[in-house]
Amino acid sequence: MQVSSLNEVKIYSLSAGRSLPEWLSDRKKRALQKKDVDIRRRIELIQDFEMPTVSTKIKVSRDGQYIMAVGTYKPRIRCFDAYQLSQKFERCLDSEVVTFEILSDDYSKVVFLQCGRFVEFHSQHGHYYKTRIPKFGRDFSYHYPSCDLYFVGASSEVYRLNLEQGRFLNSLQTDASESNVCDINPVHFLFAMGTAEGKVECWDPRTRNRVGLLDCALSSVTADTEIEGLPSISALKFDGALNMAVGTSTGQVLLYDLRSGNPLIVKDHHYGLPIKSIQFQRQLDLIISADSRIIKMWNKDTGKIFTSMEPEYDINDVCLYPNSGMLMTANEAPKMNIYYIPVLGPAPKWCSFLDSLTEELEENPESTVYDDYKFVTRKDLENLGLAHLIGSSLLRAYMHGFFMDIRLYHKAKMMANPFAYEEYRREKIRQKIEETRAQRVQLKKLPKVNKELALKLIEEEGEEQQVTRKRKQKNLPSLLKDDRFKVMFENPDFQVDEQSEEFRLLNPLVSKISEKRKRKLKMLEELEAQEREEEEEPEGKASDAESSESSDDEKGWVEEVRKQHKLLRQEEKVKRQERLKEDQQTLLKPQFFEIKEGEEFRSFKDSAKKQKLMKKTLGDRLKLEEKLGTLNVSDTTVGSKQATFKLKKSELQRKQQEAEKQHRQERKTLRRPASHLKSKRGRGRLFH
Repeated sequence: MQVSSLNEVKIYSLSAGRSLPEWLSDRKKRALQKKDVDIRRRIELIQDFEMPTVSTKIKVSRDGQYIMAVGTYKPRIRCFDAYQLSQKFERCLDSEVVTFEILSDDYSKVVFLQCGRFVEFHSQHGHYYKTRIPKFGRDFSYHYPSCDLYFVGASSEVYRLNLEQGRFLNSLQTDASESNVCDINPVHFLFAMGTAEGKVECWDPRTRNRVGLLDCALSSVTADTEIEGLPSISALKFDGALNMAVGTSTGQVLLYDLRSGNPLIVKDHHYGLPIKSIQFQRQLDLIISADSRIIKMWNKDTGKIFTSMEPEYDINDVCLYPNSGMLMTANEAPKMNIYYIPVLGPAPKWCSFLDSLTEELEENPESTVYDDYKFVTRKDLENLGLAHLIGSSLLRAYMHGFFMDIRLYHKAKMMANPFAYEEYRREKIRQKIEETRAQRVQLKKLPKVNKELALKLIEEEGEEQQVTRKRKQKNLPSLLKDDRFKVMFENPDFQVDEQSEEFRLLNPLVSKISEKRKRKLKMLEELEAQEREEEEEPEGKASDAESSESSDDEKGWVEEVRKQHKLLRQEEKVKRQERLKEDQQTLLKPQFFEIKEGEEFRSFKDSAKKQKLMKKTLGDRLKLEEKLGTLNVSDTTVGSKQATFKLKKSELQRKQQEAEKQHRQERKTLRRPASHLKSKRGRGRLFH
């Protein structure tokens, strides 16, 4: 039994386990069960609870005794008796079933909506009656008080078929171009249908009038959701008298209260797949919504995830067994899954033994494996010389290959390749030779970029390895072998500039050390140029000489720093002189600036001030205007504030006004009274 846990909620998969090939005979299956303990311990809750290829819909009768499922291929319905834990009957149909409804408490009255616009009625003994609707149907609901079937599909009309009178009634004319799903409230029998335009229309069956319209497409688009097209309604389910859950084709579930046009909560599956099924779990106030990939259980008040599960195959339908913790799914696979979740409720009466078995028979999750058979392709058969067996009973065709008995496979392999041991022996000898070659002195291949840095890292790595061997520590990973720093030794943009100021100041002894490394680099290049057959040591100096030189370098590191500073000052002086020469040679040319219309050029400083002023907040600008006197804020009697603005005069206007004032004053000083002029004139005459 496979067990998974999410948010500390255990989910038992009762249909998981090792599966046997369908083409095995019953005798071989029994023999395998005797031999294999895992197969014998496998739980098969309902015998042959599967379809030949795919199951599309699954439902439980109202009395809880019968489980009915439809699938392909061929199109068929299978009814399972839960009390007997086995299949009760199987009936094949003419075309695939879109959906079906169980009208009676048991299996005696069933209605099927088929692909070819057919509506087929079955009774206890089998096929009873068959009729046809004008357009292709997608869903239907049964109205118990009036015995009416409401069909929705690729039409703007809702077709009504009365089962008591045995005839079609006047259809309901809607505003939608197409409808996908429908449902009838079990309390007040309100009929609701989901349209392709993302709307839900509610109709009263008593008056045959529309009583409400919900636009779910707009409500499903929130700040967190991302959609690519117009969401259409793909699932619809009522809960009690007032609650309704709507699923969209873009993966959102909306929970509505019928008294409000806005959703109470919007839950996104984040997969972008259409919602295929919605179920309500009333004991824990949960909503179970499923798309083709995942089944999510979440709280309908808060939207918090309770648990979720992702089956191996795509989901077509989900059915919750009433008043229990059992969940059944129809999948894109032959086997229909059965899950048991003890937190949701107890096991059904017909399998009450599950409560004691779930904790005892927990197995690790295992994939489907055929231990006694080997999968081979056509090429493998040709290599083994068994291509002539294709079409015989020794090979079973499966996908792009064949299944064959594992014993036959081993015998054929031994006969086809009798010298397998000789090949194994040669491979082992080759591995030993490679190991001995690795112990020889090998040339160090340096990268094209940052060769000196790579050589430094190799030397440090060798020293660290010696230290770790003495201390018996683990070797640290090397930068040269690390993929994260691989670009540093390949891309020329990462080349270290040894002439830069930062490099020379941070590495005061870099000159002498670099000389040593340059010698080593030359020696390595010479060794690489020689033939590979000649093996020479890359180092040309003894370790004692190197150690003595390094000690001398450590003593004179202060002098090296001073030298580097002097060199940097001299280089800076030369650069300054070059800049002065360039400045003297260059001629200044006039530059032109464009002024916008309505603006006056004052100076570059004014424009800078203007830019700083525009960056300030409105409050700061108002305070500045109050200081300058161009803004006056006063309180009124009503309690509000009154702001008076004065237009600021431009610099040109101000200069013009000042010039006019000065001109007036000059005229006043020059102007004299008429009497004074007359006397002056008279005097002039006397003088004459």
